[in-house]
Amino acid sequence: MPKKAHLENHLSADELKRGYLHASEPVESRRWHLLWMVCSGWTIKKAAQAIAINYDYAKEIVHKYNSQGVLAIQNQKKMVRRQRENALLNAEVLEKLGQALKNRPTDGGIWTGPKVARWIEQETGREKVWPQRGWDYLKRLRYSPQRPRPKHYKGDKNEQEAFKKNSVLE
Repeated sequence: MPKKAHLENHLSADELKRGYLHASEPVESRRWHLLWMVCSGWTIKKAAQAIAINYDYAKEIVHKYNSQGVLAIQNQKKMVRRQRENALLNAEVLEKLGQALKNRPTDGGIWTGPKVARWIEQETGREKVWPQRGWDYLKRLRYSPQRPRPKHYKGDKNEQEAFKKNSVLE
């Protein structure tokens, strides 16, 4: 018979089950589920198979829970993404960028990632902003590149105007 895993008494089985049922983050939900199953008498290997995670990863979760307690269950990667202190633009400058995107760029044309990066450099005084950051901020503001319809190189302007005048749509 396989050896049962030992869990420290940080939380009871009912508290682990409650954590599993109320977890909103999928990674944390699986961790709560694993710990609840191990606390209920399952082996780590069987519990890992039941919730479809790697056995070594499951052992790591149990080990971290025993040493750190409830803090080991939290998804640290998700918490890092939530930090906005190191953001390139604060809310005020982001709003200013949104207003700038409503107009044409200074060189004409359309807004692109590199153009937004140059705008950010001018506004924030940063020495270098990579073009990808400009594109990221365009996507964050839900901007889609607006391009004019292509014109055929053989197109005759006078014939097009005559067609528009004779069109039934007007």
